[in-house]
Amino acid sequence: MTTIPPPADGRNPRPTRHRGPVVLRGGEPGPQTAGTTTDQRLLDRRGPTDWVHTDPWRVLRIQSEFVEGFGLLAELPRAVSVFGSARTKPDHPYYEAGVRIGAALARAGYAVITGGGPGAMEAANRGASEAGGLSVGLGIELPFEQELNEWVDVGISFRYFFVRKTMFVKYAQAFVILPGGFGTLDELFEALTLVQTRKVTRFPVVLVGTAYWSGLVEWIRGALLESGTISPGDLDLFTVTDDVEEVLAHIRAAEAAGTPGDNGGGMRSPLSGPVEPVEG
Repeated sequence: MTTIPPPADGRNPRPTRHRGPVVLRGGEPGPQTAGTTTDQRLLDRRGPTDWVHTDPWRVLRIQSEFVEGFGLLAELPRAVSVFGSARTKPDHPYYEAGVRIGAALARAGYAVITGGGPGAMEAANRGASEAGGLSVGLGIELPFEQELNEWVDVGISFRYFFVRKTMFVKYAQAFVILPGGFGTLDELFEALTLVQTRKVTRFPVVLVGTAYWSGLVEWIRGALLESGTISPGDLDLFTVTDDVEEVLAHIRAAEAAGTPGDNGGGMRSPLSGPVEPVEG
């Protein structure tokens, strides 16, 4: 009688199960899958609903969010994403700046994309809508209720931040950043990282509000550049201004030049010297 030698690594053969294309070896099947098939669990009587919260199902939900977003936004005209604090009040100068920026972008033929919330986002949507442009809102599911603002013409709400952020970048030619908090900073630095690593091209980033952003600019110029954690050329990846016309000019110049973060035919680089307010 022939004796089969043990595996070379000394392990004994383990029980093998198949879950579609997945092979599972060792251990015991879980209580929900023991002795059943995927089709059976799909077609059989109703049971526990915990499965809708498991990671494999989340992959399909994530996929569906990408499909919905791509389907809604694929035919947008040229667009600019505008970010800023949801806490900006309607009587604040930054709100007024958001309205003016949204209107200027709309008159220049750009759709305006925001996070669809209140504050600075509402201001940009309002400016675009009042100027007869296309006003887009990409909302996010939050622990507290937040409806899309009333100035959104085309809107969609996402469950996942990373899906939403992909839409902000994929369907925009530029980012305009009004004063904001952690969420605004997250979007700002993700945009800068994508431009720096050339994951996106022809993508100017414009910060509005020199007084608000000056401390951050000085820290970047000092701590980051002086320690060597960024290159000198990275200082030209964004512009800081108070002038709505300069916002628009920078976007147009970068689009015409076809290079990421291009300052457009000799436009000032915000980090080459002290940041000074620009007259409106």
